[in-house]
Amino acid sequence: MQNRLPLIFILVTVVIDSMGIGLILPVMPELIQEVEAADLGRAAVWGGILATIFAAMQFLCGPIVGSLSDRFGRRPVLLCSLVFMSFDYVLMALAGSIWLLVIGRIIGGITAATQATATAYVADISTPAEKSINFGKIGAAFGLGFVFGPMLGGLLAEFGTRAPFWAAAVLAGGNAIFGYFVLKETVDDSIRRKFSWRRANPLGAFLNIGRLPGLKRLMLIHFVYTIAFFVYPGVWAYFGTARFGWGPGMIGLSLGVFGICIAIVQGGMMKPVLARIGERNAVILGLGLDTLAFGLLGFLTNGWVALALIPLTALGSVAGPALQGIMSRTASDDQQGELQGLVSSIAAVATIIAPLIVTQTFFYFTSENAPFYLPGAPFLVSAILTMACILVFIQTATRRMAD
Repeated sequence: MQNRLPLIFILVTVVIDSMGIGLILPVMPELIQEVEAADLGRAAVWGGILATIFAAMQFLCGPIVGSLSDRFGRRPVLLCSLVFMSFDYVLMALAGSIWLLVIGRIIGGITAATQATATAYVADISTPAEKSINFGKIGAAFGLGFVFGPMLGGLLAEFGTRAPFWAAAVLAGGNAIFGYFVLKETVDDSIRRKFSWRRANPLGAFLNIGRLPGLKRLMLIHFVYTIAFFVYPGVWAYFGTARFGWGPGMIGLSLGVFGICIAIVQGGMMKPVLARIGERNAVILGLGLDTLAFGLLGFLTNGWVALALIPLTALGSVAGPALQGIMSRTASDDQQGELQGLVSSIAAVATIIAPLIVTQTFFYFTSENAPFYLPGAPFLVSAILTMACILVFIQTATRRMAD
């Protein structure tokens, strides 16, 4: 049990952290319209800008935070991130203009290293064979947070657009206090690595980690897949409002169902799936199912059918942990923080680009100038991207087997 406690704590940390993120999703359209006096389409554009700013700061700071955790340990990085995250939510709760929301996203992006550092922590305490399975548990914990976060956010929205931010601040602060008393350090002198600014910047980290065989193509797949999957947090609230007439409560409920399904798949199905078909086939299966689901969502007009498709999309989530497990086993023990920081940074670059792609696509195909009305157009873009990921991965896997 003592050996499992660190993993249990990390999973609880990710649950609470993702609850804080999910809490604010249902109210973002109304909040932006409130502070900017904008229509839904313009609010979606501002939502994309805010998400891009957040991701830009993650890109710049992800490798730095990962390298700091390799040098000074996972514990101080996790705790400091949570404390400043709590302050960020307080700022956004008090924001009366779009520019304060911008400042809040800058601070939030800098401090949002929690999941990358938590993933490095899990890599520290996992055997090579356990990594994909434990990464799946992190995904499941994140999904559980999305079960409670959006649902609670939708309920709290009845008390105003600011209420979810106060709740997120309390969750992040409380989690920091909890971690202070129970979190143990995993970085010791045997794997401690000297901090280097040359390797801590995104380009330096990529050049260093990218020397490992086959990793560049895997990171490219991770990059494109992240862009494709961002269609859910990027436009789901706007898509549900425009296509199905959903309000904050229904949006929160739908995201909650999505989180339940993700938790079931990544928490309970990763081990048997990997045992039966292996990591390579799990990646192909997951990407294929996501391609199918995205394509169907592009043309749907019935909200109940969209809800029925959620389990299919969730089953596709086996691709992420399997791909991450393949990458983690390529790096050495003293590079896990650097690797996860770089993976976080690559994902951040993807989420810099993704909000602009999906929200601008949504805006165009719901505007008066569109050749036809199609709120689901961003999902069709994602379907094309995931299909491209399948082709690149098959080519990469074939080359690795030949080598």
